Amino acid sequence: MSGPIVVAWTLTAVFAALVLPCVLRLVRLDYGRQGAAVRNGDLAELLLVVAMVAMLSPVGGPIPAAGWQAVLALTAGWFAVSWWKGRRSGHASCGHHAVSATAMLFMVTFMPHSDVTHGPWLVMSGPGGTSALWLSLVFGAVAAYFAADAVRAGVLAARGAGESGQLSRRVCRVIMGLGMGYMLLGAAV
Repeated sequence: MSGPIVVAWTLTAVFAALVLPCVLRLVRLDYGRQGAAVRNGDLAELLLVVAMVAMLSPVGGPIPAAGWQAVLALTAGWFAVSWWKGRRSGHASCGHHAVSATAMLFMVTFMPHSDVTHGPWLVMSGPGGTSALWLSLVFGAVAAYFAADAVRAGVLAARGAGESGQLSRRVCRVIMGLGMGYMLLGAAV
C-alpha cells in the first residue's frame, strides 16, 4: 500500500482487532435460533477481516495472490448463490458478503503486484499501468456502495436495537465498509 507507513500499520491494527469480535460471535454457538445465514455471515466476516489485514499490512501476508483469489472467488460464489436462493426471505447480508468478496477479488486481481513495496504481493497504488478507465469507475462505484453501507450500519448501530451480537456485527460492518471504501478509492485513483 503506498502512502504513509503509519497509516498502513494503524489500519492493520484496526482490522486485526476486528478478528476478536468475529471469533467471539462464532464461539458463542447461539446459531440455533439465529440460523445458518447468520453463522455463514459471521464466518465470511472473519475471512474478509483476515484478508483485509493481509492486504493492508506493510509486511504483506503469507498467502500468495492466487491463494486469495481462489478463496475470495469461492466466498463470492457461495454468498451469491445463497443470496439468490434466499432473496425472497430477506437474506440481504448474503448479497453484501458476495459484493465484499467480489470487490476484494477485484483488488487482488487487478491491482499491481510487487515484491518490494508491500510484502509478497499487493501494492495499493492505483489500478496500474495500462488499466482502463472502466476499472477506476468500478472501484469508485463500489467504494461509494461501501461508504453508504457503512453509514447505514452506523445508524443501525447507534439505534442499538436488535438481537445478541447485532451491535458487534454492525460496528464491524461500519469499520469494514470504511476500510473497503478507503482501499477501493486508493485503487481507483
